[in-house]
Amino acid sequence: MKISFLIHNAYGIGGTITTTLNLAQALAARHDVEVVSVLRHRERPNFTVDPRVSLRPLVDLRTEKDDPLHLRPARVFPAAEYRYQQYSELTDRRIAEWLEGTDADVVIGTRPGLNVHLASQAPPHVVRVGQEHLTLDNHPPALRTALRRAYRGLDVLTTVTEADAAAYRRKMRLPGVLVEALPNSVPDPVLPAADGRAKVVVAAGRLVPVKRYDLLVEAFARVAAEHPDWQLRIYGKGEERDRLRGLIQRLGLYDNVFLMGAAAPMEAEWVKGSIGAAASNFEPFGMTLVEAMRCGLPVVSTDCPYGPGEIIKDGEDGRLVPVGDSAALGDALLELVGDDERRRRMGRTAVQNARRFAPGPVVEQAERLIDEAISARLAGRPVAPERDRLHRTLVSRGFAARDAAHAAAGSALRAVRRGQR
Repeated sequence: MKISFLIHNAYGIGGTITTTLNLAQALAARHDVEVVSVLRHRERPNFTVDPRVSLRPLVDLRTEKDDPLHLRPARVFPAAEYRYQQYSELTDRRIAEWLEGTDADVVIGTRPGLNVHLASQAPPHVVRVGQEHLTLDNHPPALRTALRRAYRGLDVLTTVTEADAAAYRRKMRLPGVLVEALPNSVPDPVLPAADGRAKVVVAAGRLVPVKRYDLLVEAFARVAAEHPDWQLRIYGKGEERDRLRGLIQRLGLYDNVFLMGAAAPMEAEWVKGSIGAAASNFEPFGMTLVEAMRCGLPVVSTDCPYGPGEIIKDGEDGRLVPVGDSAALGDALLELVGDDERRRRMGRTAVQNARRFAPGPVVEQAERLIDEAISARLAGRPVAPERDRLHRTLVSRGFAARDAAHAAAGSALRAVRRGQR
């Protein structure tokens, strides 16, 4: 079977790129797999691509960024999508041409705007799988309105959490489309798991406001006060770096908290620690949580929407605390810092529990979804039979009307603001 992934830019850095390449690599053991990157901005990808996976760009920004077609706005890619400004008439055309000529049996889109292309432009023989790496509720009303229409052309829609899958089933009437959670996978570690002896807490991710590293630093100040021999190491880069550095200085934590910069892969850094930490206000999944657990670290995390609560079993392989609560975060960290045996036991449990995110189980689920879609297409029937049709229709219409009203109000407000300039 030939499986193609359609991705925004495989040459950049980000969670969607990581998870796409992980799944592509795992599927390549039994299938012909390619990754089609709409954009390319550099010679080689930042991440290593498995040699069994072919990589194909559609628009090379190094030579085509000034192409007249690339200076015209996109018409297929939805305007409400976050990446809209990076798309154009040129990307519209290249994506359509590639889909028209593809010999893939299955095409997997990896963001809403690309799923729209896939749903409306893929030829009849292609099974259409849309992936959602953010969440339905995180999309603006105008985008949700566009997706309601377009996503009916998909065969399968996957989300990274069951909570988000439930939101799609309840708020978006997609008759015949199979909506199911498919978690991100993390490759099997190659290094021995952490033994819980190092006096180090590790956190990783983009240094952006939603990740709330400021909250983590404030919480760790309590740990440093009671256990001055412990460190917090934060890996990543982003706009919050200077502000975090200033906070560390103000709190006098320059001997305890370190901004380590980006590290890829992170496995070698996780195993140097004994506790993983995350303080996000919002987390569609939580790849770093799984990475830490697979390396033997119990994780202390805010119980933010949506991912952490489906990854961490509170009290068994980590701790979940309320969002934005620095005191609760500090208490949870101190629990594990001060109890060596509990910390090590929870680390061992984390390794066991996180095996469900290994490539094997995730690939088996992905193949099952694809097989169901292929069988349904060959039989000329929808992938998912519709149940409770009247109830689902009424509920989804309510959400659709609300989104349409918000989208219209937003459009009117923007028009007024333009007229006042």
